[in-house]
Amino acid sequence: MGGVSGGPRIQFAGHEVGEGRPLLLIAGPCVVTTREELLSNARRVKALAEGRGVPVVFKASLDKANRTTSEGYRGPGFAQALELLAAVKREVGLPVITDVHESAQVGPVAEVVDALQIPAFLCKQTDLVLAAARSGKPLNVKKGQFLAPEDMHGVLEKARSAKNPNVLLTERGACLGYHNLVVDMRGLLVMRELGAPVCMDATHAVQRPGASANGRNTGDRQFVAPLARAAAAVGIDALFCEVHEDPKTAPSDGENACDFPLLERIVDEVLAVRGAMERLRR
Repeated sequence: MGGVSGGPRIQFAGHEVGEGRPLLLIAGPCVVTTREELLSNARRVKALAEGRGVPVVFKASLDKANRTTSEGYRGPGFAQALELLAAVKREVGLPVITDVHESAQVGPVAEVVDALQIPAFLCKQTDLVLAAARSGKPLNVKKGQFLAPEDMHGVLEKARSAKNPNVLLTERGACLGYHNLVVDMRGLLVMRELGAPVCMDATHAVQRPGASANGRNTGDRQFVAPLARAAAAVGIDALFCEVHEDPKTAPSDGENACDFPLLERIVDEVLAVRGAMERLRR
């Protein structure tokens, strides 16, 4: 499947992403849990991607530092989580991406993973973006829920000032009042015009941050597929989806994560929409 036209190309975790290139899938569980669960998830992500001929990068956060409460699950610990991500690369053979939250994390994390992710709520942290860019690893930067898409120009400028051209910009919704996110599909076009390939995070975009009585995030999983299809029609270079074998038991983002049958359907639908759009352009 060809990519959208009119955009740049970058190198991202061993794949060329952007204009005229296949859709990149970034998928995995929200957070690292156990070795057994992580490797099982990674093998299913790999099989899903290989069965559809799409490049893939496995995602899992090694430390969920942005928990709603102090009791929220963050992961098995920094060193153990990093070793488990290394096991995914070694035993499953997938490139890996994970979040960094502090500049001091960049060095040890970059030694293991193939790409670094800047969380949405940290996208304007200059020292973090510069440290990540200077690592030489490609970056996936999520647009802050509080930013207009054109405001990501400054993020790109920071990364490029560190001589790192390989930056992917990700849409994940914008705050609309309390406990609600909306996606303005125009933002995908605006961010591509800044000179970077764009990604749709279809699962975080359906969160309802802190909306439950106990302060935990909830979400509207039924809207993941429609948002993904709409983004594909507008034009995306990558699709980001969190996936869990049993979202009801997920320690984080369970209510907005896909199970594998849903993710398979979403990827098929997105590829079909991209294919239809490509045929119309000919």
